Amino acid sequence: MKYQTIIVERKDHIGLVTLNRPEKLNTFTTELAMELNKALRTLDEEKDVCVIIIKGAGGAFCAGIDLNELSGKSHLEIRRWVREMDAHNITIAHMKKPVIACVHGAAVANGCGLAAACDLTVASEDARFGTTAINVGLYCFGPSAPVSRCLGKKRSLELLFTGDMIDAKRAERIGLVNKVVPREKLEDAAMELAEKLAKKSPVALQMAKSSFYTMSDMGYDEALTYLGEVFTVLCSTEDAQEGVSAFLNKREPQWKER
Repeated sequence: MKYQTIIVERKDHIGLVTLNRPEKLNTFTTELAMELNKALRTLDEEKDVCVIIIKGAGGAFCAGIDLNELSGKSHLEIRRWVREMDAHNITIAHMKKPVIACVHGAAVANGCGLAAACDLTVASEDARFGTTAINVGLYCFGPSAPVSRCLGKKRSLELLFTGDMIDAKRAERIGLVNKVVPREKLEDAAMELAEKLAKKSPVALQMAKSSFYTMSDMGYDEALTYLGEVFTVLCSTEDAQEGVSAFLNKREPQWKER
């Protein structure tokens, strides 16, 4: 498929999605939102792709939503538009494969939400994060869901209510970012992490992600029962048997299932 606002590439077992509106700081339009969602779903179904990286072209990761699209819409049109703007957050949570955000420059509003929605986030030292919609009389409703799951109540509400920007190091300290690296090492660091995950058993990694998101909405006892059932299923796979055999025989595993 030919995309207009994103670039999709594949390198070995890694899918790369680049938000490609650099002149507009990669802000979300309806077209970009739909294309991003489509690309993520497509890569998730490709057997040769084990991990996906999302990054931004130009000087920023993503500076939110293009507010030029907001004017002139009716109530019903705004509702449909907002659903498009938030769809990728749901898609990422339901994808089988891990998604890594590779963040530089501004990650603001919907961009901050996208970074939070990704399973893992690597950021450059120049990255800045903020849920800034409150500053223009709006509110980051969509981003508040993934942000709150990363940060909890107090820190989430501080960002959401104040609209303040925070730097990459603070984002790392409070749990919004996994790792901060110099700008020139950002893409290498994201690829290194993706390559590490791509070497794991694909079936184990996919079941790990699915079970993590599923159990997050369960009570403690229910979650443990559910996870035990998932572990039972995983133990019966070829990859699990191969992994245990390789460990016991001190050799590299040869994964069979994707």
